[in-house]
Amino acid sequence: MVVLAASIVSKSGKVLVSRQFVDMSRIRIEGLLAAFPKLVGSGKQHTYVETENVRYVYQPIDVLYLLLVTNKQSNILEDIDTLRLLSKVVPEYSPSLDEEGICKNAFELIFAFDEVISLGHKENVTVAQVKQYCEMESHEERLHKLVLQSKINETKDVMKRKANEIDKSKIERGKMDKGGFSSLQSMGSMGSVGRMDSGFGNDSGISSGNNFGSGSGFGLSSEVDTFSSKSKGRPSAAVSAPSKGMGMKLGKSQKANQFLESLKAEGELIVEDVRPSANSSRAAAPPPTDPITLTTEEKLNVTLKRDGGVSNFDVQGTLSLQILNQDDGFIQVQIESGDNPEIKFKTHPNINKELFANENILGSKDPNRPFPAGQSGDGLGLLKWRLQSKDESDVPLTINCWPSVSGNETYVSIEYEASSTFDLQNVVISVPLPALRDAPNVRQIDGEWRYDSRNSVLEWSILLIDDSNRSGSMEFVVPPADTSAFFPISVRFSATSTFSNMKVASIIPLKNGPAPKFAQRTQLVTESYQVV
Repeated sequence: MVVLAASIVSKSGKVLVSRQFVDMSRIRIEGLLAAFPKLVGSGKQHTYVETENVRYVYQPIDVLYLLLVTNKQSNILEDIDTLRLLSKVVPEYSPSLDEEGICKNAFELIFAFDEVISLGHKENVTVAQVKQYCEMESHEERLHKLVLQSKINETKDVMKRKANEIDKSKIERGKMDKGGFSSLQSMGSMGSVGRMDSGFGNDSGISSGNNFGSGSGFGLSSEVDTFSSKSKGRPSAAVSAPSKGMGMKLGKSQKANQFLESLKAEGELIVEDVRPSANSSRAAAPPPTDPITLTTEEKLNVTLKRDGGVSNFDVQGTLSLQILNQDDGFIQVQIESGDNPEIKFKTHPNINKELFANENILGSKDPNRPFPAGQSGDGLGLLKWRLQSKDESDVPLTINCWPSVSGNETYVSIEYEASSTFDLQNVVISVPLPALRDAPNVRQIDGEWRYDSRNSVLEWSILLIDDSNRSGSMEFVVPPADTSAFFPISVRFSATSTFSNMKVASIIPLKNGPAPKFAQRTQLVTESYQVV
């Protein structure tokens, strides 16, 4: 028995996979396979067809044919047995028995055919043995992977210990600089941006004299942190836009991290050039210099539809208090807001709710117990609020993307329109692109652009959007691509005003004496802002 070739063809005669087991030219095998559909008649019950030189032994599998081309002297019973074994092997490597599934798993099928047939003769194997031989599991390979993973884990432990030592040294240095008061931690890895603690103190009330509660912190970025008294205007020269052009970022994927860490563990010197991104942990705010600091932050979660409309609009705000000196803790906070009836406020359990509802004053239920001092992060969360809306006019920034295919190119036009309510800072619009060999051809842009080739993302950045540029556009060209490849578009920005217009009017001392000085920090940041 000599099997000349094992093939999978469509009923129209298209060759999907073919493996030859004897020497023959490409023209000959293509001619044999092209002649097969013409020889198969309709209504016949035979599983083979003979010509003057070869015999075709075949079996239908859905809309395809599994085919053996043998010489006429081979044993047809053994050929049928070989064909039956191959019909069991094919579904193991291609669950989808159509043209797309077969072409996708072509190499795996060829390897499996080689295990079943060797030099034209059937091997005495089973389907399970074929799978085992193709997997080629190696004990040495598993051992190498275990050793490599242990090195990676050991390197991570060393990095964590070093990070903790740096944190401790910075805290001790801050204590010495501030005369005993704890400075804010400046490591962005100590907490994600905007994360609120469950509260200060437990739900049952105040547990001890100086423990008004466990303060929560959300780290404020030094790039977007501003005092409410700071005048509006364009950012200083220290704030720079992402550079125009292409760039590479190391350490973004897990595989790349493991590879670099393994090299470090083996003593290799690795120099990394990593550009900070918005997804990484942001640095904490600089240590406060005023006796009392109040921070107002709103986090924006928006999902816009690509054809217009709002799918989700959610604003979550927090007012936090930080006190340097314990003697200044005997205070109450008088606040002012925009009186928007759609905004729902919620005070901490240890705040006097009646006083807040009647006079907009935030004070402790027990005036004899002060607010705690020396809290890390942004201090104690006193007040939370939330705003949800379906009105598109509330959206501070809308994105309109128009991809169109013309010939062998795709033209993409994107424009933004910003509301006059906010001046937006550090705006970055990230547009996903199909996998490209080269950077996209940006023909027109209002602002700067950067192409992240590793993640195939085009970043459009504008330092400041104010009354001078409430709208802008960008146009670029890429090879032909499906229009859905350019979504979802992600946006990030910050602002120094909020939806609630929350402001601290004054600080009311509970003891005799002048009111202590205080500073306000106000910012609006995006947590998730997408066009889908």
